[in-house]
Amino acid sequence: MIQPIDKVTNEKALENAVKRFKERGIILPTFEQQRNPELIPQKIKDQLKNIGLWDINPLNLFRITWKNEPKEKGGLYGNPNYVELPKAITGVDARIVLLIGKWFPTGAHKVGAAYGCLAPRITTGEFDPTFHKAVWPSTGNYCRGGAFDSKVMGTESVAILPEEMSKERFAWLRDVIGSEVIATHGCESNVKEIYDKCWEIKRTRKDCIIFNQFDEFGNSAWHYNTTGRAIEDVYNLVKGKNSKLAAYVSATGSAGTIAAGDYLRTIAPHIKVVASEALQCPTLLNNGFGGHRIEGIGDKHVPWVHNVKNTDVVTAIDDEDCMRILRLFNEKEGHAYLKSIGIDQNLINDLHLIGISGIGNMLSAIKTAKHFEMTGEDVIFTIATDSADMYKSRVEELSVEKGKYNDIQAVRDFEKCILGTRADTMKELTYNDRKAIHNLKYFTWCEQQGKEVEDLNQLWYDREIWDTLFHQVNQWDKLINEFNERTGLLKGL
Repeated sequence: MIQPIDKVTNEKALENAVKRFKERGIILPTFEQQRNPELIPQKIKDQLKNIGLWDINPLNLFRITWKNEPKEKGGLYGNPNYVELPKAITGVDARIVLLIGKWFPTGAHKVGAAYGCLAPRITTGEFDPTFHKAVWPSTGNYCRGGAFDSKVMGTESVAILPEEMSKERFAWLRDVIGSEVIATHGCESNVKEIYDKCWEIKRTRKDCIIFNQFDEFGNSAWHYNTTGRAIEDVYNLVKGKNSKLAAYVSATGSAGTIAAGDYLRTIAPHIKVVASEALQCPTLLNNGFGGHRIEGIGDKHVPWVHNVKNTDVVTAIDDEDCMRILRLFNEKEGHAYLKSIGIDQNLINDLHLIGISGIGNMLSAIKTAKHFEMTGEDVIFTIATDSADMYKSRVEELSVEKGKYNDIQAVRDFEKCILGTRADTMKELTYNDRKAIHNLKYFTWCEQQGKEVEDLNQLWYDREIWDTLFHQVNQWDKLINEFNERTGLLKGL
């Protein structure tokens, strides 16, 4: 049976971790502090004023929050970072709001999901930072976040990601973090190859512990508690008298981010939780397969941590539309065209905050608004997990492949790829549809990855299991407080 992580399992490893953290001045933030940075001790805030957002400094663990001030150095905290897109861009009456992931360390929210996996293992003695290496299998941002967390938490990392991911990812992992990097065959959707490499490591390297985001409930628990509550905070900021929290859209990927929808269901039971994937690899929509270019949403399987019962709709987005919008939002000719049709310059300046998967999420939000005939009273939330700053090389590659961008192409891209978005390649899920998607987990997780069928059934039939798994963070915070007390660092501030 699936059990929460809630107690110390290896006291010796825990002692080693306490000693390592004490020597290196590492204090662990609680999950409650990541949700509510106002709870962070003032002496830590004072030190953060002199630290860069991406600096390899243990205090940046306290910047694993949606509420960072949008500054490269010295920022503290405020409201969650977000961008609201007007009808002039989306073409729909419904209000579409994106949470912005750029202002996390590493420039992506996955640093939080990785923390949700590593911190509980350290505070229970399951991971010994003086002996183990943390292995982060990913299609991009998760392994970057995991490598960053490992570095500032006093241990070494191994990053696994497909060889066709953007060169910015590889350069940063090797040159800045000093992580061991393993490039597996294929592109964004080649997740099976990543799993195969993990099994090879399990068989041959006793010093490695795998933190597989696709089956680590710390991933989804972090998003349930942190991303879900950040969306609630922003909704309370933007809502009008008659507003309705109508939908939440998330790329499936590792199914961590979509878990925010489980939290939002507790405050808005009517909400539509929408899973977004690539049309070129429509795993949930059509049991499909293939390769695509929407970096950050690996697929061809259903993640173990996806609570499919809470998913109402599946949408599939053409990756060609995402790449064309990437140029529209990041080329000067695209900006000039948007300015010419009356888009506010301040918003144009912020469009770089939306990376490729964020563009895909935006298009899925537009599909959702059109399909359900939503009005200006309906608010749709989605996520820009990272920014276009991660994909400058992709823009350069597109320029070489397609030629110099111009105003005519900008018109075409805006009209076809955004305003031309239709409520097609999507499906409202019945109970049987959801169960069919859940059953697909069997082929990946039971046949290939060694999970028990009883556990698979528990995730479907046990009405309490997801709530239990999402609320592990309450116990984790107790363990973190006990850990920090043993290091004595908080008292010594």
